[in-house]
Amino acid sequence: MTYVNSADFSLYPELDANALHAFVTALETGDLHGLSPARAADVEEVRSVAVFSRGKVTGADGDLLDAALWRHTGSDPRPVIVMPSPWTNLGWLTYAVQGALFAARGYNVLAYTARGFAGSEGQVDVAGPLDVADGSRALDHIVERTAGPITRIGFLGDSYGSGISQLVAAHDTRVDAVVALSTWGDLGEAFLENSTRHVAAVKALLGAASKARLSPRTRSVFENVLADRDIEGTLRWAEQRSPLTHVKELNRRQVPILFAQAWHETLFPGNQTVRMFNELTGPKRLDLSIGDHSGPETSGMLGLPNRIWTDAHRWFDHHLRGIDNGVADQAQVVSEVMWGKGLEPRAGWSAVTERTRRVHLTGGGELAHKPEAGWTAGVVCGVDTPAIVADAIVTAGHAEMAGRPKVYPTGAIDRGVAAVWAAPPEEETARLRGTPRLRVTYRAANPGSTFVAYLFDTAPDGSAHLVTHAPFSDLDSAPDSLIRADIELQATAYDVPRGHRLLLVIDGRDPFYGDANRPRATLAFTSPEATPSFLDLPLG
Repeated sequence: MTYVNSADFSLYPELDANALHAFVTALETGDLHGLSPARAADVEEVRSVAVFSRGKVTGADGDLLDAALWRHTGSDPRPVIVMPSPWTNLGWLTYAVQGALFAARGYNVLAYTARGFAGSEGQVDVAGPLDVADGSRALDHIVERTAGPITRIGFLGDSYGSGISQLVAAHDTRVDAVVALSTWGDLGEAFLENSTRHVAAVKALLGAASKARLSPRTRSVFENVLADRDIEGTLRWAEQRSPLTHVKELNRRQVPILFAQAWHETLFPGNQTVRMFNELTGPKRLDLSIGDHSGPETSGMLGLPNRIWTDAHRWFDHHLRGIDNGVADQAQVVSEVMWGKGLEPRAGWSAVTERTRRVHLTGGGELAHKPEAGWTAGVVCGVDTPAIVADAIVTAGHAEMAGRPKVYPTGAIDRGVAAVWAAPPEEETARLRGTPRLRVTYRAANPGSTFVAYLFDTAPDGSAHLVTHAPFSDLDSAPDSLIRADIELQATAYDVPRGHRLLLVIDGRDPFYGDANRPRATLAFTSPEATPSFLDLPLG
């Protein structure tokens, strides 16, 4: 299975570029022909209070960046919002509708295309020093063109623009608040999770940037991940580009930051964003939703009602305009629960999990309450099983949002290839809330080994939905040595219905990840008496 097989791959397949271009043309000309009544009303409203124009921002090294400006002509004091573009050849166009909506609410807004993409000069720096400097230059640009006094300043970005926004806020003391959608805290984990390469994610990024101009260093980093070389160099490169590295600067100024993330995020795994969130000491909020990368907020980019963008507007209205709209008194964490889509507010991340249930892996293939030592369960490497992360990056998340999550035929998982453990049927709904943790011990006959652990919700008929997963690789142990893996599966909010079983599956290959195993090698899982293998389930 291939996750990305087209040079025209897009992280935003639901966005209608023609509709966005028509919206921008209407902003410029006032001609509303062809627009829906709702978008026509948006255009009329913003044109009555602000002037829209396209232009260029002079970025770092004199490179010209394509940009759009919504500017109020009066001398009243106003807040400013700067919006760096996502990782897409649409550039700032992705923000056309939301930029207009912010302008209609009284903000001066500048959206710009990140260097190396679409109409912007320069080369893609992946949130490096040039991108950070570009963000400050973009802010200079709108400050110089604002008629009245500027009250406060916000940065908002989706995906790529979200990381740039956090980093600009860490280095430019003028930034007062941030909204970071589908974001990252530790960029290194987008390339390497538990020593396992995210090859499908890197291919997706390359596919989505097929028309962009990658810097030689950027291209070499991506190619190195795919070729499994100079991983330490990649992690050093990513560290500078990780907001988590600069969290002290954000905390020193107590910059308010709103995060939004999808539970089944395939580009920037959610746990690293949770860690970033937990490290922040200023005002903060974390919205967690069903779906994959950028999916939960995409409909808002088209102007449709959208919970994530509503929260973004309320966040800036409070922290930039001083409106007492209740945001400061609301829960720090809001989780959309799979699959009922109910919203659960919690005071903080520590309040998401109320207790933990520990189940032990046994030789009989059960998840039991008591440990059992002395058994062995074999995994054959290099063989595909029906257990995979997703059918496709991004689009699988759209199916989840539409209420059509992938159905896994657990009965088709070859127990001679994968190791499987089943819990007893749930006597009542099990409310999984937080980060599951897995400890397993295994023996690998060869140097270098990889496994992927999946947690499924399995119905009585054997059909299942994926709750969460995580990979693990060991690259250093001597052949035939016992290896202990202590890993966190990705955080979740999942209701397991009464009568359903939790199923833990471990196999040696998933096309989403790089594979350190030798073909047809075996991994022998066990549970030593001193360090039993177990799964900790967080419950709410």
